[in-house]
Amino acid sequence: MADTNGMDMIRSRLPDDETLYELANLFKMFGDPTRVKILSCLQMRDMCVGELAQALDMTDSAVSHQLRVLRTAKLVKGTKEGKEVKYSLDDDHVTKILEYGLTHVNEEK
Repeated sequence: MADTNGMDMIRSRLPDDETLYELANLFKMFGDPTRVKILSCLQMRDMCVGELAQALDMTDSAVSHQLRVLRTAKLVKGTKEGKEVKYSLDDDHVTKILEYGLTHVNEEK
């Protein structure tokens, strides 16, 4: 028979549904290899759309689309520099997510 008190304690410690939904959406951002490549480039240095497109052999339009998605998810931010926008990772948490993910993937090899 299940420990009812134990289950109540576990349920009470779970994040609320909205938080879990937001977390699931965050991890969806890492489900696209193109987005992960963009984040990996930005982990090395801030770059504009043209630089990312050149580095990844993609069109500016395709890179811009993915950057919009990543900006909406608060994973990247843009800073206007003259006529161009330089993109960077939004904060150190993004770097940590990438690093932990790579460590996990490489441990399995």
